[in-house]
Amino acid sequence: MFERLRDILARYEELMRLLSDPDVVSDPKQLQELSRERSSLDDVVAVYRRYLETESALEDARALARESDEEMRELGRDEESRLDAERAALEEQLKLALLPKDPADERDVIVEIRAGTGGEEAALFAGNLFHMYQRYAERQHWQTEVLNTAEVGNGGYREIVFEVHGKGAYSRLKFESGVHRVQRVPETEAQGRIHTSTATVAVLPEVDEVDVDINWNDVRIDIFHSGGAGGQNVNKVATAVRMTHAPTGIVVQCQDERSQGKNRAKAEAVLRARIYELERAKAAAAQAGNRKAQVGTGERSEKIRTYNFPQDRVTDHRVNLTLHSMPRILDGEIDGLIDAVAVAEQAEALASVG
Repeated sequence: MFERLRDILARYEELMRLLSDPDVVSDPKQLQELSRERSSLDDVVAVYRRYLETESALEDARALARESDEEMRELGRDEESRLDAERAALEEQLKLALLPKDPADERDVIVEIRAGTGGEEAALFAGNLFHMYQRYAERQHWQTEVLNTAEVGNGGYREIVFEVHGKGAYSRLKFESGVHRVQRVPETEAQGRIHTSTATVAVLPEVDEVDVDINWNDVRIDIFHSGGAGGQNVNKVATAVRMTHAPTGIVVQCQDERSQGKNRAKAEAVLRARIYELERAKAAAAQAGNRKAQVGTGERSEKIRTYNFPQDRVTDHRVNLTLHSMPRILDGEIDGLIDAVAVAEQAEALASVG
């Protein structure tokens, strides 16, 4: 492990030199790639440097513990004990830091929420989830921007697609991908019966043009009149954009902007993200052989989390965690849920490397 850490530190110092090289600074693509690589090493290098400092201090403490003066020896032993525990903790941090990183973790994301089983109630729940992620983004000081909506009355959505801009957005929100189930009494239910509905969430890392090579001859682009909200201009002028990527069958639509150009740019961003994620999924499936799809059909059995309103209960089925704080969770306080899944994933990864 420590030989690998020494190699990482050497590479990090080399990257710092390269990033100040005029030839690199004048090459945007190379500058972006090297900056991204350096950023991916920031955390592990910081922990390793603290480890090295602790090791050095520990040697000093051990020397002090061998002094002839009893008071100095006792001081050295106390310091040695403290630093030994600190070193052990840093070693565990280093093991975690050396686990294979998802190269997309630091990227912005595109989140797609779609109503699943349950009709209008599912669409309303999709609206609840959108609000939850909006509030979570605000708490993280991230920015959100809606790309496309298919609204249903009373604040619901058949579909809503939005961007989240912020450092590490994908590393946190990727754990939200899957089917979310809600159990509650709809406002329209006269007899007070609990209904079960679902909504699917897909979290895609946002990618740059250099990351995905799209042959635009393979993309059919349709321009049409928007049928959604947005004022008279949106409905009277053909501004909505639909892109169909023939090789993959991926269809992307954006219509919320008044400008055709803006809708087209947003559609391109979503198309790139979906193609990128499709290629990542293929690579992971080829490597692992048993990777499950991020989002299934939206059926109730394919759930990662259940929101039970009558019992004020939210259960994440991946880690068997249940919290009784529905209002706070729907207001974006979801770090506890995300942390639990992230820790379980880390533990599994550590176990797999022995």
